[in-house]
Amino acid sequence: MRPRTLRTVLAALTASLAAAGCLTAAGPAAAQGRHPAANACSPSVSLTGFSDALDKTTYDGTYVGNLSALARDRRGTVAALSDRSSLFRLDARTLEPRGVIPLADEDGAALDAEGLVADIPHSRLRSSGGTPTGTYLVSSETEPSVRRYSRTGEPLGRLPVPDDLRTAPDGRARVNGSFEGLTLLPGGRTLLASMEYPLAGDPADLVRFQTWQRTRHGDFRLGARYTYRTDPGLGVSEVTATPDGRLLVLERGFTAGVGNTVRLHLADRPGRGGTVLRKRLLADLADCPSLGATAEQPQPNPLLDNFEGMAVTGRSGGRLEVLIVSDDNRNDVQTTRFLRLRVRA
Repeated sequence: MRPRTLRTVLAALTASLAAAGCLTAAGPAAAQGRHPAANACSPSVSLTGFSDALDKTTYDGTYVGNLSALARDRRGTVAALSDRSSLFRLDARTLEPRGVIPLADEDGAALDAEGLVADIPHSRLRSSGGTPTGTYLVSSETEPSVRRYSRTGEPLGRLPVPDDLRTAPDGRARVNGSFEGLTLLPGGRTLLASMEYPLAGDPADLVRFQTWQRTRHGDFRLGARYTYRTDPGLGVSEVTATPDGRLLVLERGFTAGVGNTVRLHLADRPGRGGTVLRKRLLADLADCPSLGATAEQPQPNPLLDNFEGMAVTGRSGGRLEVLIVSDDNRNDVQTTRFLRLRVRA
């Protein structure tokens, strides 16, 4: 597919908003007025819609794609991280880009950016001094690393990383398989990064979740480590905390000629009951209604793609509002697609 201009996409978006009243009400099922609860993926998850409006577009000269992480940002916006070292601010309702900043390491080199937290500390943390108000925490799976950035993209420092979690040959992590997810637990004291795949020597279904604890000065020191068991053949593509401190975990895999497997799980709250995080399946996204979505390559459900980013954006009717995005790898047979889910956790 050829890249489209943002102006063209926004015109189409405006038309869809006028017709459906909400960006998420996409596809025939929504157009026929079915209640979102009818679009069930499982008893715990329903699909309220999807959007491909940003697929193969540019904004301010920057390609809007390769999106690997999402984070709820300041009021009315969602931050979206590209693994090609760009951070977009999107309107939370329409997903229209409102700004973009470039990211780089301390030497100006690009990152393989995969995890994102918009760190807006509580007032009691701000008053302690030492923590800039409104920074971003970004994980890169190159080394791997976790860096803090200002709101305008300047690197402000790095967090310590255990030696065995470093990419081989320096550590036991596989190339392109380390810090894939990043989330801040409620209260802002505990940061957690999820490894995508097992360390060398670990069982094929065991991945590590590393935490850091915020000090009274606003810095982070290494904290506890947890283990999590994936479904066979899948890796952890994203993790995000729920308001009560449990973890939504997105597991993902790909089989050529078949397509993607994407499953949403709910895991224990870290620090409650040991270092092994138990999980339960909330939904296999292949079981969601397609709502008219199309795919450019074989998929078990045409709605599916390479979903990597996830954020809890609010609550409605006792359920969490969850936004998920796919990484299109700037590939013509993949799509930058946003899903909106309602999740009973």
